[in-house]
Amino acid sequence: MGERNWAGNYEYRAARIAQPSSIDELRELIAGSPSVRALGSRHSFNDLADDDRLLVSTASLPSTVQIDADARTVTVGGGTRYGDLARQLQESGWALHNLASLPHISVAGAIATATHGSGDRNGNLATAVRALRILRADSELVDIARGDAGFDGAVVSLGALGVVVEVTLDIVPTFDASQRLFENLPWDAVTGRFDDVTSAAYSVSLFTTWDEPTVGLAWLKERADVSSTIGDDFFGARALTAPRHMIPTMDVRNTTEQLGVAGPWNERLPHFRFEFTPSNGEEIQSEYLVPRARAVEAIEAVRRLAPLIAPVLQISEIRTVAADELWLSSAQGTDAVGLHFTWFRDQPAVEAVLPALEGALLPLGARPHWGKLYLDRDHVVPGLYPRLAEFRDLVHAYDPDGRFRNAFVERLLG
Repeated sequence: MGERNWAGNYEYRAARIAQPSSIDELRELIAGSPSVRALGSRHSFNDLADDDRLLVSTASLPSTVQIDADARTVTVGGGTRYGDLARQLQESGWALHNLASLPHISVAGAIATATHGSGDRNGNLATAVRALRILRADSELVDIARGDAGFDGAVVSLGALGVVVEVTLDIVPTFDASQRLFENLPWDAVTGRFDDVTSAAYSVSLFTTWDEPTVGLAWLKERADVSSTIGDDFFGARALTAPRHMIPTMDVRNTTEQLGVAGPWNERLPHFRFEFTPSNGEEIQSEYLVPRARAVEAIEAVRRLAPLIAPVLQISEIRTVAADELWLSSAQGTDAVGLHFTWFRDQPAVEAVLPALEGALLPLGARPHWGKLYLDRDHVVPGLYPRLAEFRDLVHAYDPDGRFRNAFVERLLG
């Protein structure tokens, strides 16, 4: 068996996987191959990061953290994991506005795919990008910053412009947060008072298997410096008095601390502890981000598919993302609601249910998460991005020979 992704559901086709430790070594590798792709923390569930010639891991590239307190920015190597960056920021009195569920993912990989956390007013992780340093196929290091022509296309780039070796992010003063869980949230509250439910805390996640009479868990993250208005009842859901994993069969010790205990932002905003190394395997993930105006329609459509979905599903999460103007962001031009599916690791079974799921969601304008498993058999997805033609031109300007264009990028751009 060859090299695989984190989940083990995809085997890389690349003839070689290299792990350069310097920009000069990376430059030599790119110059010596007709095609190449950058490989981050391997948390993609599809062929987004693959190439049949050369993959270059960014894990060993320089990752020095440089904080500019006056500018309120941090500059870091693209291969740095968010968990490592967050610890150093916290120690220096700073924070990021949001984190994904897993802090184990790399900075460049997360922003290139518009990976997100949760919160009505929280943009995805890519919205914090202030500047990028990209190593192009012609061996040139190119800097592009917010406000520059093409910047909004370069941030969520799918790795098609080159290797992002350095990222500058907006930072904010550090803050404490807490988490509380509520069980058995009535579906009527979700569909009838959706805005009230999701705006009740800094971040709200709803966990369900879709075939249950109520939403199993509502997971609320609140800033400690904001007075909470939530008691022991959350729209009919009861506050838990013991911690719980969102998947009942999993060890709750792997999740970040709950029960309203305040702690540093980097130990509360993710669902999982950085000290916990996620097992390689046992799941496949899909996610579809629906325009917020169609969210209730989408939720009701998925509930109707529950008999088909539930047998291959471990858990599903509903969460919100604020709108942005990044060309290939799944929240470009609209507040979005993510419907996330953690499947059992059974590729044929998952692919058998995706056509029905996509048949229900894509007509509502749902955009698949770039790094998750999706099919798009009717090639609908490209039409969901009104600035795709501009992105195509940007890719050609950075990489006219198509050295960083793999099968995934070709399917999108044509």
